[in-house]
Amino acid sequence: MKYRIILFLILGVDAFILFLQTSELSISYDEATLLYGEFSFLQFIIKTSLYLFGTNDFALRLPMITLHISSAILLYEVSKKYIKREENRLWLILVFVLLPGIISSALVIDGAGLIIFGLLLFVYVYERYSVMYQYILLILLSILDGGFLYLFFSLSIFTLYTKQKNFFLVNLVLFFVSMYMYGINTEGLPKGHFLDSIGVYAAIFTPIVFIYLFYILYRRYLTKKMDILWFISSFTLIVSLVLSFRQRIHIENFAPYLILALPLAAQTFYSSYRVRLKMFRTKYRLIFTISLIFLLLNSFVVIFNKELYLVLDNPQTHFAYKMHIAKELATQLKKHEIYCVNSKGEMLKRLKFYGISECKNNILTENTIQNSEKSNVTISYKNVPIYNANVTKINIK
Repeated sequence: MKYRIILFLILGVDAFILFLQTSELSISYDEATLLYGEFSFLQFIIKTSLYLFGTNDFALRLPMITLHISSAILLYEVSKKYIKREENRLWLILVFVLLPGIISSALVIDGAGLIIFGLLLFVYVYERYSVMYQYILLILLSILDGGFLYLFFSLSIFTLYTKQKNFFLVNLVLFFVSMYMYGINTEGLPKGHFLDSIGVYAAIFTPIVFIYLFYILYRRYLTKKMDILWFISSFTLIVSLVLSFRQRIHIENFAPYLILALPLAAQTFYSSYRVRLKMFRTKYRLIFTISLIFLLLNSFVVIFNKELYLVLDNPQTHFAYKMHIAKELATQLKKHEIYCVNSKGEMLKRLKFYGISECKNNILTENTIQNSEKSNVTISYKNVPIYNANVTKINIK
């Protein structure tokens, strides 16, 4: 019972921090494009939340936070097969919620949070329910998001390896259907982005965790301990790295699959730890402690990210710059009784969410930070100017 309490305490604190973060963020251009663009399942659940709770940042990010908490609970349940001791499963959940990429997927409106939830839900259903339920879920996933394309690809290889003929045919069909519906982006000239992709993976998981996950997948291949989690994680990682030799990949479609390797990594780590005498466990404790410190530091930076503007020469280099400004800008415009603007940049679509519509009467022109004297609107964080603009009123007769 006490472990359940600790689990809900971890998730409760996590949810509380995420909800606090919603007030620190503005809708980004990509999020606004998703919200006001072509229909998608993710757009549907976001608009449902906005309809129920009003047009505000809390309602905007509530579905992603809900998916995140649900994913953590599913991971806890899935990991029971791999980690027998409950306290060790709690450590796994703590690592999960502290991963930089997981924090991002819990706040940013894109397909990553939905894919993580869908993958964990499938594994949970696969381990506990009949094939019919698995088929139904896979069909639903093929409809909901194109990011599940690589799930069907990995499962096709897994079922071919395990000689599950019917399951293989279902996943093969869903793979081609999903590819037909959503396709694979092959635009642009051939250009290698392999090192870039490795760097992004390391940023999402932190370098130590990513290297260990990679090592675990390779080690299990050598020892032939390849189960469904291994196949889904490994083959999607391989596909992403192969594609990165040709083009820049959308990492949010691939990184969620590596999350499924976490129970495998935890199982191997704890097994290696337990078989050693106490005097030889120091190295493992040190590695885990260093990894946890890095995760905490990364989480601290994400939560208090606006403090970084104090040390940056160019505010636009801030990793969250595209998710700042819009809300504060809309507030300043409304203070000047400006409720509509015309702008050539991406800001216009973002301002729409905060009640600033499009018109020809007020021209919003963004200026560089250096041209503050020409601006009548300035947005500052921590007393550091990060955005300047000029609003010109035009009388149209």
